[in-house]
Amino acid sequence: MALTAIMVGTAQAGGLMTNTNYHIAFDRMMARSATFDVDAAFSNPAGTVWGHEGWQLSLNFQKPWQNRDITTTVPNYLAVPAGANPLFPNGYAGVNIDKKYNGVASAPIVPALFATYKKDRWAVSAMIGIVGSGGFVQYDDGIPMFNLMTMGKIFEASVKAKAAAPADPTKVIVTPDMYNIDTQVKGKQYIYGAQVNFAYKITDEFSAAVGLRANYYDGYNRGYVTATTLPGLGSQQLMDLQLDVTQRAFGICPIISVNYHKGPLTLTARYEFRTKINTKNSTDALSVTMMGQKTDIKATAEQIGNEKTLAALAASMGTEMASKIKNYMPDEYVRYDMPALFVAAVGYEFSPKLRGTLEYHFFDDKNAQMADDRQKELKHGTHEILAGIEYDINDKFTISCGGQRTDYGLSDGYQQNTSFACDSYSIGLGGAWNINEKIRLNAGYFCTIYSDYTHEQAKYLGTDYSGKDVYSRTNHVIGLGIDYKF
Repeated sequence: MALTAIMVGTAQAGGLMTNTNYHIAFDRMMARSATFDVDAAFSNPAGTVWGHEGWQLSLNFQKPWQNRDITTTVPNYLAVPAGANPLFPNGYAGVNIDKKYNGVASAPIVPALFATYKKDRWAVSAMIGIVGSGGFVQYDDGIPMFNLMTMGKIFEASVKAKAAAPADPTKVIVTPDMYNIDTQVKGKQYIYGAQVNFAYKITDEFSAAVGLRANYYDGYNRGYVTATTLPGLGSQQLMDLQLDVTQRAFGICPIISVNYHKGPLTLTARYEFRTKINTKNSTDALSVTMMGQKTDIKATAEQIGNEKTLAALAASMGTEMASKIKNYMPDEYVRYDMPALFVAAVGYEFSPKLRGTLEYHFFDDKNAQMADDRQKELKHGTHEILAGIEYDINDKFTISCGGQRTDYGLSDGYQQNTSFACDSYSIGLGGAWNINEKIRLNAGYFCTIYSDYTHEQAKYLGTDYSGKDVYSRTNHVIGLGIDYKF
């Protein structure tokens, strides 16, 4: 039985590990890296020297909803051809797996706070928010790799037991129609961030900024799979898997940015360095019970150490299973780096009322270490193209819209039941209301349209049976925020 964590993919915009939407102005316009408004504290720190003179504050709230579904098809799973095994003289047809596993990803109201202060040629800005991932995902019917491998292990163990004592009437070959599986897997992943930037206008057209972001990773992976025979067959427990691991870590990210502004034209660039996040496990439960024989991996590791425990597991269960369990052993370290990010943008003011921005993001995912070096499976880092436009109807009201295209460089080797991504298009729209000279209210909505990813396997999950997983996602975010100028 493989043990692998549920990774909570971001329910917001951005790369595999990084969010880019914090302020509601992003929700309603997408491309914000040429702005001089208060959200420049994140998207264009060097541009804050062209912003409001004095203090600005902004408080924003977003609510995301997302589904992360896996549709699995495996024809004739566990089938045995006629004559292949004396226990099955006429063969065994197996079971047809065709099931959609619905994962509901959600988060409570997600806040973000911005502040800027400008005086003459210099400015300081700060932002606090959830800078990576951000949310929970739960599969109430489990996930394919857990459920199908449970079926496979039970079938394999019962066949071996029957082969060892074919005349023993108590030894019965257990097929999937003889038991129920009660299972659930869920995970949480938040990366909280607080950043500060210092900007200076070097010439009348050019400025630069330097900053730091402190990142705190907080996540857990929890799940269980319990297989019990039907009441008419005695309600006997066949298998029980328990997993409960919490992971936490801290990392620092330097940030540099530049801004060129002359007349209606604005050119910007920003670079965020890779953030090393090396989480440490706090393992509350890690055990496998098979046909009444319990292996308490956590307790064994605490007695004889992780290395000896993994060696024993490799000998009894195979090296592949032992390698997967390694990431959830007590006090083990697991990497979830945030990749370096490069942003370039061009903004243009077509008229005093009409502005537009075109920008590009590159997340260097292949050089950001993931658990089991999974980043090596990507074809390339994440590329994003964003465009947005906003129009001032009058002094009171502004409307805007924008779009984003995200290409992750995915491959079959990267995709997993427990952590998958889908390339996407996002569309945002909304508006702003200048209540008075000091207060602005922002409202926005964006949705993401994902491309399904089909992963066909000649040997599904390493078994002898062919099958496929179709990964699909949906995403919706609404937001409301208020900006205040002192």
